Formats: sequence, C-alpha cells, structure tokens
Amino acid sequence: MLVRLLHAGFKDQAIARQLGVSVRTATRRVAALMRTLDAGTRFQAGVRARERGWI
Repeated sequence: MLVRLLHAGFKDQAIARQLGVSVRTATRRVAALMRTLDAGTRFQAGVRARERGWI
C-alpha cells in the first residue's frame, strides 16, 4: 500500500493518515523504500516500483 500511495503522489502526512501511523513513521518507511529502490527522488521511486511490477 505504501508504494501505491507514494506513486499516487501522497505526501508523508497523507500517507501517515492513510496507514494510521505517525508522520515520522511514514517518513522513515518512505526513506527505507527509496533506499531499497535506489531512488533519489519520490518520483524516481514510483517509476522504479512500476518497473519492478510492484504497482
């Protein structure tokens, strides 16, 4: 679900609300996902997730 929210362009605060977690937790999860995808930007993370068939 995090990948879909990120791909949809949600900001960390909106992601946190959707997932029912704190903004800090959402920020950490997004950062971890970006490291996993070796992405420098949120947009690039979305593109790489799509390339891997995660979306």
